[in-house]
Amino acid sequence: MSRTKILIVDDEPDICDLVREILEDEGFLVVTANSGAEARRCFKESRPDLVLLDIWMPDTDGVSLLKEWVSGGATCPVIMMSGHGTVETAVEATRLGAFDYLEKPLSMAKLLATVERALEAERLRKPLARVGEKLEIEPVGKSPAMARLRDQVKRLAQYDTRVLFVGEPGSGKETLARYLHRHSLRREGPFIAVGVGTIAPEYSAVEFFGKEEGGKIHRGLLEQAHGGTLFLDEVGDMDEETQLRLVSALESKAFLRVGGSEQVKVDVRVLSSTRRNLEDEVKAGRFRKDLFYLINEVTLGVPPLRQHPEDVPELLNFYVDRFVTQEKLAFRRFPVAVQNFLRNYAWPGNIRELKNLVHRLLILGSGEEVELEEVKTALGEIITKETIEAPEFYDLPLKEARERFEKAYLEYHLDKHGGNVARLSQAIGMERTHLYRKLHSLGIKFKDKR
Repeated sequence: MSRTKILIVDDEPDICDLVREILEDEGFLVVTANSGAEARRCFKESRPDLVLLDIWMPDTDGVSLLKEWVSGGATCPVIMMSGHGTVETAVEATRLGAFDYLEKPLSMAKLLATVERALEAERLRKPLARVGEKLEIEPVGKSPAMARLRDQVKRLAQYDTRVLFVGEPGSGKETLARYLHRHSLRREGPFIAVGVGTIAPEYSAVEFFGKEEGGKIHRGLLEQAHGGTLFLDEVGDMDEETQLRLVSALESKAFLRVGGSEQVKVDVRVLSSTRRNLEDEVKAGRFRKDLFYLINEVTLGVPPLRQHPEDVPELLNFYVDRFVTQEKLAFRRFPVAVQNFLRNYAWPGNIRELKNLVHRLLILGSGEEVELEEVKTALGEIITKETIEAPEFYDLPLKEARERFEKAYLEYHLDKHGGNVARLSQAIGMERTHLYRKLHSLGIKFKDKR
């Protein structure tokens, strides 16, 4: 596989040499240019995968070069650099298509992190080319249920309809979302997937909408998905403030970054998934009604694996081939007796559980054929571990599990201090105003405990 090529454009040779040495140590192929004219030639001849571009140069400024390359159809990410830039310059460069903006003197740790982030975003943006990658987004199964789902997804892909996938965890909702994206008119654009419950509420706004601070711009998920698809996994876990901002962004197709003053326009299709009944969440006041209708133009129910067990043999073969090909694990065959046993298994963890079981059996097992007893042992150990060792909330999404823990923790200490919020605040090290808000949001009636 060819090495990633990076073009560095800076009129200061010392900076070019320093950055080149660091990037070459990281395994990149590096080309340097010390002027605008040289940059034009190198860009045309070397066809870089990424450009680090200084803004101020004697013959041509970097923003003009960026504009020239973008208007010429260039698609590789460009990271701007400047020792005396302004917020306006950074905003203009980002609006023209720059991936990010770095201030000099350069922090090499931040530069490397930004380069990796830009290359990862570009990799996700490009259409998947390798067979293995393509297979991962093809929903497996010849059952009537899966055939019907694939047909519905293909038809929906031709329109910009927002789709809500509803189903149990591990049932394949994200795979179907990727399949929809690959068959849509946005297939050349990025597919950005985010587990909503994994983002702490205090960081949610920045993650989704980006941030402007001190002339630096951090692009959020909506901007990263521009021209493509944003997939919100377990959208019901989204905090109230982000729900409100997302409603505005979807309705106007524009938003303000945190700390920003100018509207950022985006063209993005939003797909979502949930394991919950969002109508019940709306009635309970935990999910905004307007957002529910915005993301739910069409609902697609994704059945649990136990409702289409005839697909189990094909799924077993699919994951065996995948792990043998991608991880070079020894091939093992699932005989008919084992397949029959697994077809009648309940699969509480759905397709994700089947995938993990195959992985475990290929890594830890031996012999050309998988034995029925080792399958039963593997499933028994998983069930025992989950039911005996893991607390109940371990099976919940992160946001819900955190709320469950926080409520139990605060109620314990509140009882311990006789319902006295002042003593509770001191004991747990939480400012009293924030503590009152937290108690209220968790529905803890502290007055009743006095």
